[in-house]
Formats: sequence, C-alpha cells, structure tokens
Amino acid sequence: MNILIIGSKGFIGSHCLQYFERDNNVYGCDVVVDYVSEKYFLISPANIDFKEIFERNNFFDICINCSGAASVPESIKNPRRDFELNTHNVFNLLDAIRQFSPNCKLIQISSAAVYEGTSSPIKESNPLAPISPYGWHKLYSEQLCKQYVQIYNSKVVILRPFSVYGKGLKKQLFWDVYNKIKKNEPFELYGSGNETRDFIHITDLLFIIELIIKKGNFSGEVYNAANGLGLKINDIINTFVALSGSKVTFTFNNKVKEGDPLYWQADINKIKTLGYFQKTSLTDGLKEYLQWAEKT
Repeated sequence: MNILIIGSKGFIGSHCLQYFERDNNVYGCDVVVDYVSEKYFLISPANIDFKEIFERNNFFDICINCSGAASVPESIKNPRRDFELNTHNVFNLLDAIRQFSPNCKLIQISSAAVYEGTSSPIKESNPLAPISPYGWHKLYSEQLCKQYVQIYNSKVVILRPFSVYGKGLKKQLFWDVYNKIKKNEPFELYGSGNETRDFIHITDLLFIIELIIKKGNFSGEVYNAANGLGLKINDIINTFVALSGSKVTFTFNNKVKEGDPLYWQADINKIKTLGYFQKTSLTDGLKEYLQWAEKT
C-alpha cells in the first residue's frame, strides 16, 4: 500500500511514518528539510500547495493528514496563522486530491477541541461548540471534508483524538510537569485538579488509524480516538510524580486557561465496532514517557 503522511516531522506524523513503513511504501511530507530520506516531499511554509505532489505522484492509496498547529494558546494569540495551518491547508489538500488523485483516501486528524467538553461521555454526534480558535479551525476543516465528500465524492474519514501522549512529545502536560519535577521544587499547575482528560497513548492512536485504513468506509464518517476514561488531572499528576520517584509536591491555582475545557471523556463505542481496545495503560505509557524524557 502506498501511503503519504502530511506533517511527517511532527509528533503524530513521525510515529505514523515509523509505524506504517514496516509493511507499506510510505512517503513523508513537511516543511522541514530532510537530508536522508528519498521518500520525502519538502513544501514551503510560505506557500503550502499539494498540487505538484499529487499531480506527479498519483499512486497514493492513503493520505494521513497529521499537519497543522496544535496549540490553543497560540491560536488565541495568532488566529490567522492557526486558520492557515488548520483550515486553509486542508482545503488545499482536499482540492489537490480531488484534481489529481481522486481515488486516494484521506484520514483527516481533527481534534476533540471541536467539542465544548462535558462531564458525561462525548459521542461523535454531540453538538459541536469549540471554545478556542484552534477548535473552530479544526471544525471548519471537518466541514470542508464533508463538503468534498458530498459534492465531489471524496473519500475521507475524520478522526478526533483526545489527549494523545507518548515519547517524543516535548510540550503539553507531561513534558511541562517533567521539567518542573527536575527542579526538585514545589510547583503550581493551572486549574483545580478536578478537571478530567481522556488520555490515549500514541501507539493506540496508530492502532485506530490502522483499523480505519482496513475497515473504514471513507464516506465522511467521524471517530473519537480515546479510551473512554475521564481521569482527574490531580490523580494523573500524582501517578506521574510517583512513577518518577520524586517526592516533590504540587498545588493548583484554581485559574482556568482560556480555551481549555473543564471535562473531556469520550464515548468510544463507535471505534470499538472496528475492533479497537486499549493496548497501553496510562501507567505503562507514563513509565515509557519518563524513560524517554530522562534520556533527552
């Protein structure tokens, strides 16, 4: 199978590349220069256009779009840049596939940020109510995908990951806490600690993508990517600190970051129908993350 991974230098994209190249003919694509791989397309960040790639290489069976910005705070500071990366570039990708490779199936990596966030499990059919520019721009990209499915019969699946983590991720909660732990001083975190998140290890996300490639209809369907577990941040950080072997203490400042939902827990019955089950527990995933972080 011929697979193209857009955003192959990013966290999810780089893991996708390593995972699928074992049994497939896989190409990467990103804005970062690669001096080693012969199966790599360099695109200019100033003018991202995928037409030439698909016009000259119309043999791709699958395209996985892992590209785009992934920071709520940055989307608030610079909404135009976030729109360009998370919405406009998706339009460019969809239209290039439409024109030059209409049989190529697209997996669009969206985000749980399209949901407002509630304390009850969130189904794919829940009302969509983003609370950040990032969430809105991911929603716009989903709407573009559905437009191309409806009007041009494009072959698309939309995936909404919740809180993805794993080795190689040098940002977000665990990277931040790890660097605080290293200082061996009491530290403070945003929120109350009662907020919930539904974490999924990167290898389980790849498992979901593989299931979609094998069993998805590619008719615009949407899947949550999570484990259906709404875990309290306070409990998660206690586990993380304990696994690190540190005795450092932490507190919460009871301030909510703009654009951050209070609760996230996914309903994953839909992805279970494809055969999904959790392979990596949070404890095992955090142990692996700490081992990786200590070597960086």
